[in-house]
Amino acid sequence: MDDIPRERLRGILAALSPAVGFGSGPLARLMQEGALHCVFQPLADLRTGAIYAHEALIRGPEDSPLHTPDALLDSARREHLLQDFELLCVATALLQWSAQGRGGRIFVNISADALVSAVALCGAGVAEALRSLGVPARMVVLEITEHERVSDMALLRSALKQVHAAGARLALDDFGDGHSSLRLWAEVKPDFVKIDKYFIRDITAHSEKLQMLQAIKGIADVFGTTLVAEGIETQEELRALRDLDIPYGQGYLLGRPARAPHAAITGPAQGALDDRRVAVLPTLGQSVRPGILRSLPVVQAPAVAPDTPNDTVAGLFKSHAELHAVAVLEDARPVALINRQQFMNHYATLYFREVHGRKPCAGFANHAPRVVELDCDVDQLVGILTSQDQRYLNDGFIVTDNGRYVGLGTGDQLVRSVTEARVEAARHANPLTFLPGNIPISLHMQRLLDSGTAFVACYADLNHFKPFNDYYGYWRGDQMIRLVARLAVTHCDAQRDFVGHVGGDDFMLLFQSGDWLQRCQRIVDEFAQEALALFDDGARKAGGIWAEDRHGVKRFFSCTTLSIGAVRIAPGSIHRAEEVANLAALAKRDAKQAPQGIAWHAAGRTGSRTAPASAVVSPQQVGPMQQPAKNHHALAA
Repeated sequence: MDDIPRERLRGILAALSPAVGFGSGPLARLMQEGALHCVFQPLADLRTGAIYAHEALIRGPEDSPLHTPDALLDSARREHLLQDFELLCVATALLQWSAQGRGGRIFVNISADALVSAVALCGAGVAEALRSLGVPARMVVLEITEHERVSDMALLRSALKQVHAAGARLALDDFGDGHSSLRLWAEVKPDFVKIDKYFIRDITAHSEKLQMLQAIKGIADVFGTTLVAEGIETQEELRALRDLDIPYGQGYLLGRPARAPHAAITGPAQGALDDRRVAVLPTLGQSVRPGILRSLPVVQAPAVAPDTPNDTVAGLFKSHAELHAVAVLEDARPVALINRQQFMNHYATLYFREVHGRKPCAGFANHAPRVVELDCDVDQLVGILTSQDQRYLNDGFIVTDNGRYVGLGTGDQLVRSVTEARVEAARHANPLTFLPGNIPISLHMQRLLDSGTAFVACYADLNHFKPFNDYYGYWRGDQMIRLVARLAVTHCDAQRDFVGHVGGDDFMLLFQSGDWLQRCQRIVDEFAQEALALFDDGARKAGGIWAEDRHGVKRFFSCTTLSIGAVRIAPGSIHRAEEVANLAALAKRDAKQAPQGIAWHAAGRTGSRTAPASAVVSPQQVGPMQQPAKNHHALAA
């Protein structure tokens, strides 16, 4: 009874249904006794680390089976006290928040239907009712839960108008984990939307969650809504959300629910926010989307029925010189395909027209044609190209929309569409290594530049890779490229450093780790050791292979090694990602001449240009396990 004075409790209970006052269930007794209490969890400003508000969370007695919110809600449903329970929770939260004497903004949970009932009880005095509970309306955020469907949207809209008129604000809780989320967002027009923890958990490892979060941000921009990320539990998640410009956050990392409000967020959370290194976000993969045939011209070819005479089919081919095939349909659905060349070869034989001219064309058709839906994915099209039955490239294929005939596709179209789709996908993620491609590399590089963070951009390239690839074949060449990818990923910090695959044997490494030089040296050294296993015994003994150079001249090439050129980027010295890439490429050229395969340039604070020759060094000059010495050309660490 310490949490709510008895006289205050009697007044609140009197406003509820008789089922509360006369109920004999375990929850009803707790409500009658004032045995419910609140704990408070902070919401933090992810830009500054300051506490922005607290959320009130209801609890039962700690030694009771009804301690947790889920147990309380289940009991409320069984005892048919759900709305009364919610209203008492709101009153309890506000009274106990007021008793703290700390002031500040408070978030309170309430379902849509309970909110309608509360406003009905208050009439036009919503502001007065909140003030009577000790909290000014302007400091109250009513957090509408999504776990129950809204029974009457018109009544909800009316109640929301009164809430806003009173000066209170509205939030939508657990967006993405309830019913009719988007509609409720549109109808409620909340001031805040809290993103369900599902989309936050391990966001740095799941590109699909990142894509969803960015989509939610887009909706929030349309509605003018402020976002709050729920369930933040790791420093990596916090840094990622900060860098994604999510303004507010909540979770155990920032502060656990407690009886007394938090004065500040936790030390680890503040440390993560103070760490200005840019979070390495998962690659926003550009998978090859279905429906790529819709962007290509489908041949609007005439079709025939199975009983159409061969003479009629021959007439079609003669009158349509460009027609490579004719589809055979039953009820607008394809059943066979007649290849022009094959059919006309038969038709031109002696006595064909006399014997077969009036017979059904189905006898000279392919009854197992390749049929492709307009919305097919690229893997289905690749299946045609790689099929042992290559007649599909000559015959073409039948295109359908929901099973109904649309037209014909040609082998040339097929090759072009698959190639274009693969090239576009490779710009986002390299199909050999599955590492981020050119577009994610450029995006992350630009984020680093925009953040004003010092970083090191490294361009990695193989020496004598083409002779190796020509000598041993593409399969072993792919093994070598995957070896580079594996070593780069192994020796980079996944939370600080970005590994991208430009294409071929070219890689881009973007370091925020202070020991970048040591990491690069380990990559180079381990590659030199492990790559030898890809050569045969004779090449290993000789130290290389005899192969043709780019001019067709046969000469000796030493075993393949890895070179890494680096450029240290000072904050504010460069503004465009293309400039960084160009500087890194220049450093790579110097690295190919360096005995240990590494060289670095410094882009100083005065402009985006490479440092003079004195600042181009290799690790043997500075020591393989030391940072390059600072000078007026180099970056501050």
